[in-house]
Amino acid sequence: MALKVALLGCGVVGSQVVRLLHEQADDLAARIGAPLELAGVAVRRLGRRRDAEVDPALLTTDAEALVARDDIDIVIEVIGGIEPARTLILAALNGGKSVVTANKALLAEYGATVHAAARAGNADLYFEAAVAGAIPLVRPLRESLAGDHVHRVLGIVNGTTNYILDKMDSSGASFSDALGEAQALGYAEADPTADVEGFDAAAKAAILAGIAFHSRVTAADVHREGITEITAADVASAKAMGYVIKLLAICARSEDGGSFGVRVHPAMIPRTHPLAGVREAYNAVFVEAQSAGQLMFYGAGAGGAPTASAVLGDIVAVARNVLAGTRGPEESTYADLTVHPMGETVTRYHVSLDVADKPGVLARVADMFAKQDVSIQTVRQEGHGADAQLVLVTHRASDAALSATIEALRELDIVRDVVSVMRVEGEDAS
Repeated sequence: MALKVALLGCGVVGSQVVRLLHEQADDLAARIGAPLELAGVAVRRLGRRRDAEVDPALLTTDAEALVARDDIDIVIEVIGGIEPARTLILAALNGGKSVVTANKALLAEYGATVHAAARAGNADLYFEAAVAGAIPLVRPLRESLAGDHVHRVLGIVNGTTNYILDKMDSSGASFSDALGEAQALGYAEADPTADVEGFDAAAKAAILAGIAFHSRVTAADVHREGITEITAADVASAKAMGYVIKLLAICARSEDGGSFGVRVHPAMIPRTHPLAGVREAYNAVFVEAQSAGQLMFYGAGAGGAPTASAVLGDIVAVARNVLAGTRGPEESTYADLTVHPMGETVTRYHVSLDVADKPGVLARVADMFAKQDVSIQTVRQEGHGADAQLVLVTHRASDAALSATIEALRELDIVRDVVSVMRVEGEDAS
């Protein structure tokens, strides 16, 4: 007997899901043990042209009625956003129907509610496609590393920002020019806010941290900074020092293991680091675990076909569970660790100051760092006279101490401007 599937959304990803369900029907049936039947596709507009052929008889604008059908076994949600996705997913789960979703924003905001509905409905909730597209990441963290102790997850999880920063690094382009190129190629939306301001990456970081540390995390717990303030000068300065700038999602336990931090922000990493070589719109995530050591996951982090691949993988897993009368892993929040504030985060910093070119400047600047117990590792001067800048790289210090230092520097008459402050990640220098 065929398992019936309802698809919510038939855009870039949904169209590719339809295509793969048709093209791989025989293989999927063999892998699952029963055929899959696409029983209905909910769309906003019936007459819209789509990237895959869909039987018009399957199309409907009544998503609620489709989800409520008694013969539906699995619901696939690729609408995106909060509503109506939340209402539809909750209806499916409460009705005992398993759900496969790619909705990172919903899981990061209302994960507790959705997981609770899955438990109450004795249904599966799978979401591999919600983080890093085709890259197998959620399942390895949730299942393969379930017997290990994850210390840190560090990664590039947004292809749009990686493309922009890569172009700025390789060609010397400005942020606006690189963004325009990304939009022309379809890597960035007409309104790129979710990507360039870090909202997309923050949602993914919340999901990853929750799985890695067995604690509940929402998007509101994530410290978020975007890349809109990154200049060609910042990129050039990093390049001169042997670094590259990336927008990183960082989920890391504290040294005592009693808390963890979750943050998304641009950072300099050494060009020798594995993440430094992640080019264009690709994603990569670096995982550090107690027994497994260092693992790296790399691949296409977005796009219709790559994301649909992750969706199909989840469909196969869920379908097998339906046939066996079992369920996959539930949300694991037993550790219930606290998320520590950004001020407690310890890392290194690259600070550029526009200063007056006269004797004693360096001594006064160094004194401000010393008063906040922030140790300077290297310092150099760029330019002379009116164009003079001091570029300093610190040893490891707390974010709170560095912030206090910056505020004190802004009050000095010899400091005309704090040009930039960039965190330095991916190395063990103390």
